Amino acid sequence: MNNNEQDEELFKKHFRVAIFGSARITNNDPTYTQIYQLAKLIAAENIDVITGGGPGLMDAANSGHQDGRKNLDCYSIGLNICLPDEQKPNLHLDIKKEFHRFSKRLDTFMALSNAVVVAPGGVGTLLELVYTWQLLQVKHIENIPIILLGDMWKEFLRWVHKNPLKNNYLDNDDLDSFFIAQDINDAFKTIKKCHELYQKGIPEICTQLNKNRDLKL
Repeated sequence: MNNNEQDEELFKKHFRVAIFGSARITNNDPTYTQIYQLAKLIAAENIDVITGGGPGLMDAANSGHQDGRKNLDCYSIGLNICLPDEQKPNLHLDIKKEFHRFSKRLDTFMALSNAVVVAPGGVGTLLELVYTWQLLQVKHIENIPIILLGDMWKEFLRWVHKNPLKNNYLDNDDLDSFFIAQDINDAFKTIKKCHELYQKGIPEICTQLNKNRDLKL
């Protein structure tokens, strides 16, 4: 697929899930296996996966997606950031775009994603999480779910409750986009519900999902 064909495919209307997570997690880590398996489940539903295109959990998601798909109607997509040391594209990308600025890369993630899964990670993952949340808060992007996978994000939400929310720097409604996933099956269940609502043309996806959710901390 040449660059023009990749650009054309990227901006077709198609349900896509962004998976954010650490570039430093190796393939012998249980979290790597979990993300690989989650991406396989997503691919089997003919849903695209978008990652940062690099190593670690990005590699897990892209390789799992390629191994799990039943046909070539869904794509493993990588939005790679050009860095001097850490980030190099993984080998499991059907569509690859290169970026020199984090800001443009983040905006492309937001333009393409219909749901976001946030796995364990560091500063880059935190940036992606908070940027998504910020744009949802000010309604610059569609009403999409942020699915938090891993115990570290429970601690993050506890901090949010104890500090900015308690001090009225946030509204309770600002947390409506968050969905805690106890495991990959829980995450996939939310993705499937989101996909079903998308296919029915229902715009307020988080509003519908929130009717049955339990934000356990």
